[in-house]
Amino acid sequence: MTPIRSVVLAGGGTGGHIYPLLAFADCLRRHDPSIRITCVGTPKGLEADIIPKHGYDLRMVPAHQLSRKINKDLLLTLPRMAKAKKVTRELLDEVAADVVVGFGGYVSVPAYQAAHARKTPMVIFEFNDPIGYANKLAMRYSSNVAVGFAHLVKTVPGLAEGTVTGVPLRREISTLDRAAQREAARAHFGLDPYRPTLFVFGASQGARSINNAVLGAARGLTDAGIQVLHVIGARRDDPVEVPAGLNAPYVTLPFLSEMHLGYAAADLVLCRGGAMTVAEVSAVGLPAAYVPLPWGNKEQYRNVRPVTDIGGGLVVDDENLSPDFVMRELAPLLLDGDRLARMGAVARSVGRTDGDEALRAFTYAAVSGR
Repeated sequence: MTPIRSVVLAGGGTGGHIYPLLAFADCLRRHDPSIRITCVGTPKGLEADIIPKHGYDLRMVPAHQLSRKINKDLLLTLPRMAKAKKVTRELLDEVAADVVVGFGGYVSVPAYQAAHARKTPMVIFEFNDPIGYANKLAMRYSSNVAVGFAHLVKTVPGLAEGTVTGVPLRREISTLDRAAQREAARAHFGLDPYRPTLFVFGASQGARSINNAVLGAARGLTDAGIQVLHVIGARRDDPVEVPAGLNAPYVTLPFLSEMHLGYAAADLVLCRGGAMTVAEVSAVGLPAAYVPLPWGNKEQYRNVRPVTDIGGGLVVDDENLSPDFVMRELAPLLLDGDRLARMGAVARSVGRTDGDEALRAFTYAAVSGR
């Protein structure tokens, strides 16, 4: 096996690109503490705040989001891409990169281009449907495509020849023993150790429809003996008020970095349907009520179907989510431990906890030319 002394990881903009990257970086370092890991990003992406906190070298490159309109930004695209490619190639030379692994996002474009120009092996990680622009571009240069979910190789054009590795997950999530950690996790949030628990979260900024539905059902849920752990998001213009005098704990947080503790505390999750969320929730064996984003290309519906179609969760349209739905569908489910256990086992059957190790093996094989 060809040794890897220096790896460049590219991915940014959103947590869906950054957290698999970090989980993979942790895996590489766990196996080889001396390996050089360099991440590339932009000052505008979440990576600027998240990656350095995890102890990894983050280098900024002048990547720009590509304009989808005919305007001045579009005219500047080619010179901007040329500059970003030049800067990134200089970085690959500086760190003597043996391989580039890309996780998508527009910052990956110059990394892929620089690796191609330098004849550096590259690995493309994809777990979205449809394939992102950066990864679609990279697939012209490399056939080393790692796929996060098994169903994608059957349903997404361009991924049929990919290798399913699973999604790299943070170690505290991939090794989570919910039963063993439940009591301590609930104590951490000030929750009752024995009440059925609904864990609610949207995107990093929250989800207004989810917040409103659960808050509207707060009294009914707690009267039924159900407690709630609710990550409301960081919206400043969307006030969240929990009714007073509830009969069970209702804990709100603006943000939760320790998601494994939320999963450990939960019996059921109410959440969006992002690919990273589906990967984590399935891996830890939690049933979920998924509320896919209602706009765009509806990719979140496609993310959740492999789980919900076999009974590992529910899917509800954003427009149909309401306090009445929460009380009619979720409250009885939360009080039915046997059904929750069956759904959780189904979800776990499609989840993977070894995505980081599988992607590492795939990367070493790619560098070795196998």
